[in-house]
Amino acid sequence: MSLANGRPYLAIPGPSVLPDRVLAAMQRPSPNIYSGDLITMVESLWPDLLDLAGTRGHVAAYICNGHGAWEAANTNIFSRGDKALVLATGRFGHGWAGTAQALGVEVEMIDFGRSVPVDPARVEAALRADPAIRAVLMTHVDTASSVKSDVRAVRAAIDAAGHDALLAVDCVASLGCDEFRMDDWGVDLMVGASQKGLMTPPGMGFVWFNDKAAAAGKTAALRTPYWDWTARAHPQEFWQYWFGTAPTTHLYALRESLTMLLKEEGLANVWARHAALARAVWAAFDGWGVGHPSIGLNVADPAARGHSVTAARLSAPDATRLRHWCEREGGVTLGIGLGMATPQDPEASGALRVAHMGHVNAHMTLGALAVMQAGLTALGIPHGASGLADAAAAIAVKV
Repeated sequence: MSLANGRPYLAIPGPSVLPDRVLAAMQRPSPNIYSGDLITMVESLWPDLLDLAGTRGHVAAYICNGHGAWEAANTNIFSRGDKALVLATGRFGHGWAGTAQALGVEVEMIDFGRSVPVDPARVEAALRADPAIRAVLMTHVDTASSVKSDVRAVRAAIDAAGHDALLAVDCVASLGCDEFRMDDWGVDLMVGASQKGLMTPPGMGFVWFNDKAAAAGKTAALRTPYWDWTARAHPQEFWQYWFGTAPTTHLYALRESLTMLLKEEGLANVWARHAALARAVWAAFDGWGVGHPSIGLNVADPAARGHSVTAARLSAPDATRLRHWCEREGGVTLGIGLGMATPQDPEASGALRVAHMGHVNAHMTLGALAVMQAGLTALGIPHGASGLADAAAAIAVKV
């Protein structure tokens, strides 16, 4: 007998849980894409998308995933042979670098590993050594490692080097979960996607950019008609938002999501909720790890942990065993340890991720942790006894 029957809980770092309101907003016949309610509704999205990013700049939307948003950013700021400085703190920094290289961009990589954030001093030194770098590409929160880097400190490093490079930030995993202020932090370009903190199905990518990035884009020879952000950000006709047919059901879902995040809960409260739930997850792993050092969090410094996803380790193959048990017996799907080891490495089965992004609350997070503790017990995996109680205490404190 399994106890997994009932509504499953997807605790993977995207796609995230869809609110019933978002699902309901999508359930409608295809609308007129030339006039009427859809046109009016979409006009309301753009100011809210700018508020979400904390910018007075521009935003272009694409029918794509986060990888497509990378390509949109790359093609709008680079020409073949340009140089990018990529700051990697996990799998997705390498992913963005790979898409740039495939387009003919020369990449200089600073790999900080998978457990610590970007070191601004190394960024400043690299920029001082190479005035030809056109842009610095970094990940705010790496979805695989859960490392969060200090974007403001990287901006300060660029300024200290006296360098004119653009600062481009991947916020796919952090948008709508971790505090992010594009203009205040000196970011020139940021990318995001619909399927994580925005509580919308996969299929929409976004690129926000300021006037400096727009000016750089005018000379970007990699731009193609589809990826060009010019008309998408400031269309003369509705179809130019998408370079074709609009993703109609996604747009209604996004409208409902932005209403929930910005108009009802408020972005500061959204950030605070994610921070509190993240602390509960961290407390659980700390409690399970008492006397059992094989259980622990990937990132030692709490300030360098993202609030949307937590990467953790157990002895191999216990993480894989626990994931399978939780899904089979408890209806909770945990994330694989993406990029923490090669698939051929036996240690890969000792990594997992717990997502706490988007439409999540205390009972969802505590419920997932309770299933995990039940799994640890059922599988005979040695662990400290206080994990779930420590998580509950962290929720109760809310600081």
